[in-house]
Amino acid sequence: MNRLIASAIVSTLLAGFSTFAVAENKIGFVNTERVFRDSAPAVKALKKIEKEFEKRDQDLQKMAKQIQSMQESLEKNGVTMSENDRRNKDRELTDLSREFQRRQREFREDLNQRRNEELSTVLERANKAIKAIAEADKFDIIFQEAVYANPRIDITDKVLKSLNDGVDVPAAAAPGAPANLKK
Repeated sequence: MNRLIASAIVSTLLAGFSTFAVAENKIGFVNTERVFRDSAPAVKALKKIEKEFEKRDQDLQKMAKQIQSMQESLEKNGVTMSENDRRNKDRELTDLSREFQRRQREFREDLNQRRNEELSTVLERANKAIKAIAEADKFDIIFQEAVYANPRIDITDKVLKSLNDGVDVPAAAAPGAPANLKK
């Protein structure tokens, strides 16, 4: 009895798949990575984040230079210092390094969180554009993730055009994300 039910289920599934394969289905693909990299809203969002985190980044760079300077001074003058002075400078360097690492970790976490927030907004807009294109062009299915997609079904350029219409982005910024945010 169970074999009979299993056989019926398999037959039904195969019939459904063969109908899908035989029918003229319109399939599309969108490269989400390109949308995040090349769309005007994504570039605008990443510029906004870069500006937002610029001061903290500069502070971290100053702190890193201070640590490097202290380390070089300790290596250079450590031999001539008293044991107590050397220990105090070493402790000061260790404390500053620990503080630097803490701030750097917080910076990365905050940056990633803001990037995810901004890019989720871009993804929402992209999904709306994809849905509009799918309905207008009568697609049966559009994939956003795939191991391989034939270029003839790639509609990423249409999605980018839809997203870029009406968004003001300087031409120099359009090819990719700001350099310091690619970390």
